[in-house]
Amino acid sequence: MLNPSTTHLQQHFRGAKLPLKPMHISGMRVRLQVERRWRDLALLDVAIDSKLRGCDVVTLRSSDVLVGAVVRKRGMVIQQKTGRPVQFEITDQARQSISRWLEQRRAGSKDWLFPSRMNRECHLSARQYARLVKQWVKLIGLEPSAYATHSLRRTKVSLLYRKTGNLRACQLLLGDTKLESTVRYLGVELDDALEMSAALEI
Repeated sequence: MLNPSTTHLQQHFRGAKLPLKPMHISGMRVRLQVERRWRDLALLDVAIDSKLRGCDVVTLRSSDVLVGAVVRKRGMVIQQKTGRPVQFEITDQARQSISRWLEQRRAGSKDWLFPSRMNRECHLSARQYARLVKQWVKLIGLEPSAYATHSLRRTKVSLLYRKTGNLRACQLLLGDTKLESTVRYLGVELDDALEMSAALEI
């Protein structure tokens, strides 16, 4: 059963799926490590860092995150929805999990980063990615219906916005063409703006 704070957040995001909290991500990582689900761990870390839509996460190639045999510190892809490039960081945590996953599957640079297990010529489907997210959420005792792939896309930018109030930075990280889109995506309300304004000392 959802607690009052969760219900409030759901209303705040106008029915959108909730972002995850750092403790949720840590819990998922531990469970995936214990179960030795290296692909899922890499997928989780890449999704969190990249802030990409599900359709872009599943179509990443090994060459998008590798320079030779070394995992990049930054990646860049062309978004399918907007046709525009977006850059993203690849943290040490993600670099380690990607390296472990690629070592296990011995992928070539032109291979899909997350291939389908049914057909190695195809990438993991967006539908299967969505199912995996539900599984991860369930592993740590959260309500699966409150979360989806957009929860991972939203996680870092939501934390950044709450910490800094910097919508422009969030827009750049999400690759949104218009600031208004970022405002809607983050569920920014007038109350948020007033609270930030009230906190300023002039």
